[in-house]
Amino acid sequence: MKSLRFALLTLLVFLAACGGTSGQTNPQPGSSTYIQNKGSDTIVNLALAWAEKYQAEHLDVSISVTGGGSGKGIAALLNKTVDIANASRQMQAEEIKQAKANGFDPLEFVIARDAIAVIVNPTNPVGRLTMQQISDIYSGKIDNWFQVGGQDRPIVRLSREVNSGTHVYFRDTVIRLGDKKNKTLFAADTLLLPSSEGIISEVRQNPNAIGYDGLGYVPPDLKTVAVAKDAKGPYVLPSIATVNDKSYPVARDLYMYTAGQPAGTVKAYLDWIVSTEAQTIVANLGFVPILK
Repeated sequence: MKSLRFALLTLLVFLAACGGTSGQTNPQPGSSTYIQNKGSDTIVNLALAWAEKYQAEHLDVSISVTGGGSGKGIAALLNKTVDIANASRQMQAEEIKQAKANGFDPLEFVIARDAIAVIVNPTNPVGRLTMQQISDIYSGKIDNWFQVGGQDRPIVRLSREVNSGTHVYFRDTVIRLGDKKNKTLFAADTLLLPSSEGIISEVRQNPNAIGYDGLGYVPPDLKTVAVAKDAKGPYVLPSIATVNDKSYPVARDLYMYTAGQPAGTVKAYLDWIVSTEAQTIVANLGFVPILK
């Protein structure tokens, strides 16, 4: 009997360890209110930090945070299996249509801002690119670093996978240069990676790689490329200051969505997220606070 109990306990611990791919808070013992929060991997570390801080101050509230990508978070909201969906892109027209068909109007909250940093290996001599050059690299028109002032080496393109809001934003804003009629896609040989950490790891070890990631995820040992809107410049590095003054051209809002108007504990939590206390955490993690 003891052996059976031990085997069952071991199985439960293993299953718990396997649950969630991008981090998860631990429910508070005896909590009376449970909030489920899922979605964007860009936001997940910020959402975890918020949840831990809020739970420490509200012992009756338990918040579960998981990642998986903006698409998965929005899908969970459409299926009514989460209270809050995190997204690094806005909901698409088809998703809003599906929400209405499911009986609710999704409500959007801007909860922080972010810059998308273009990153290369620190040994790469290329330190600046125009938006058109980045578009040409990722669409396959430029295949060699020599074409943009670097060494004669093949370019290895890295991207988040298609369910990522960052992937969608980068495609629309950078590869398609914000032109809604443009249907340019990532080059077929682009390596699609499931996480921000995967892109960081590959750029770190591959001198030919180029990737993109939320500014809050970029470690100091990698090289961030200065980006210009066109060849006339200026070439600008991403930062809180350059996002706020709109000089960095690849910046965006970050979102949380609810199924209709939130109430009760969910509303209180969302109200707290835009407070000075919560937005200080935004800045501490390398994102851009929404407070003026």
